[in-house]
Amino acid sequence: MQVVLPRIGTVAAWRKEARRLAAAGVAPEAVIWSVGTAAPDLFAAALPTAAGAVALTLPRVAVEGLETALMHSDPERFARAYALVLRLSRRELRWGDRSDPMMRRVLDQEKAVRRDIHKMHAFVRFREVTPPGANRRAFAAWFEPDHHILEAGAPFFARRFGDMDWLIATPTLTARFECGEMQISETCDTRPPPADATEHLWRVYFANIFNPARLMVQAMQSNMPRKYWKNLPEADLIPELIRSAPARVAAMREAEAQAPDPRLQKRLSAIAAQRIKD
Repeated sequence: MQVVLPRIGTVAAWRKEARRLAAAGVAPEAVIWSVGTAAPDLFAAALPTAAGAVALTLPRVAVEGLETALMHSDPERFARAYALVLRLSRRELRWGDRSDPMMRRVLDQEKAVRRDIHKMHAFVRFREVTPPGANRRAFAAWFEPDHHILEAGAPFFARRFGDMDWLIATPTLTARFECGEMQISETCDTRPPPADATEHLWRVYFANIFNPARLMVQAMQSNMPRKYWKNLPEADLIPELIRSAPARVAAMREAEAQAPDPRLQKRLSAIAAQRIKD
């Protein structure tokens, strides 16, 4: 049988369908999962209860981990999660047992999704789009995550920027926050918002706080992967800052070597003061 999940509220819809299928004793290999729009399944309304019916009972940590992993981009995630919850509910497997290949895959995908959410919180760059005469400032951002994390990641911005209107668009979904309420919709416009007046100031600030003496390129690219650079206003400064770092460090060392020793300066000042006193 085919189960088509909605693009918005996908995880909650999967949870509902998984309970319904498990209660009817439907085997994992009998289900084809997908996301999008499809013709109604004539057999979806009422499934006959089979002898293998399972009441899904999972610890909270398992529910949270599975629902996080379900945001992964892997198209097989729904089938894998359904098979896993059946095994967990039958006590055939313990949550977190990485010796099991299926469990290990889900745990790795959970970790990847959490990392993607963290990157979203770090690398979303808003641009002001406040219309003339508006009572509240408005901002917009374009972000391209690796996984389907917008619904999980957007509440962070609602808590942090609750006094302004904003939207975050991704290639699939858009989060819109207006007058204290957030709505999720499918993305219609995939054009990034235009640059605003603050970007020049941010670029100047970024260039001035860049410390060439502490530059570690691999660590920087690990924390700020190149895939995000095209949507960061400061990113086009990075190649030149990296290229010029050795020369800037050499200049800093030369200036430091030519500067008088502060301890000697202090001692000479003390001697001079004592001579004046005498």
